[in-house]
Amino acid sequence: MNVRHLRPLAFVIAAAFAGTSLASQQPSADVLAQALQQQYDKVQNFKASFVQTTGGGVLRLKSSKGEGTVAVKKPGKMRWEYTKPEKQLIVSDGVRIYDYDPATKELNMGVVPSDDKAPPATLFLAGKGNILRDFKVSKVDSPVPGTLALRLDPRKADPDYEFLVVAFEPSSYQIRGLRTRDQQGGESTIVFSDIKQNTDIPDKTFEFTQPRK
Repeated sequence: MNVRHLRPLAFVIAAAFAGTSLASQQPSADVLAQALQQQYDKVQNFKASFVQTTGGGVLRLKSSKGEGTVAVKKPGKMRWEYTKPEKQLIVSDGVRIYDYDPATKELNMGVVPSDDKAPPATLFLAGKGNILRDFKVSKVDSPVPGTLALRLDPRKADPDYEFLVVAFEPSSYQIRGLRTRDQQGGESTIVFSDIKQNTDIPDKTFEFTQPRK
């Protein structure tokens, strides 16, 4: 599994999981974005199961699929555990990112970018963005059946992403999925299920301890 598409996604995944309603209306993209932002600001943590598909790009990679669980806590703490097609662990304590492959015992580490250096898409996915300030918004078909979706195009050049698509419930604005396209044309889609929000997730969940050899 190529985690290059996942790492920025792994920062909090724009958790907007609470409820207002615009039922039976046809709101504009800006109105939807404002309501989505309100919910985005309310959620401090969430956990869920996920299915991720990736493919395309300059190398025209075949579609691949991964599954697992995720726990995220603002600002910037996360824990992704892949169970399929092979086990993999990605953890961030808000300062450093740890990418661990249990099969090979290989560990890669990185640093979470500071807010003043992070591009708009990364800030949004880290729970620190503002949709209408940072993006041009438009309605698009949703990658998740039964939901609405907004396409977010960064107002400033983003080195990682061409755009994001956020899929959400039409009545509660609970985020159900994300799709990204990188600057090489590769796409990654994550669909969430069994979502729980604003629960007690201890900070030790986001501590990385390398297993003994």
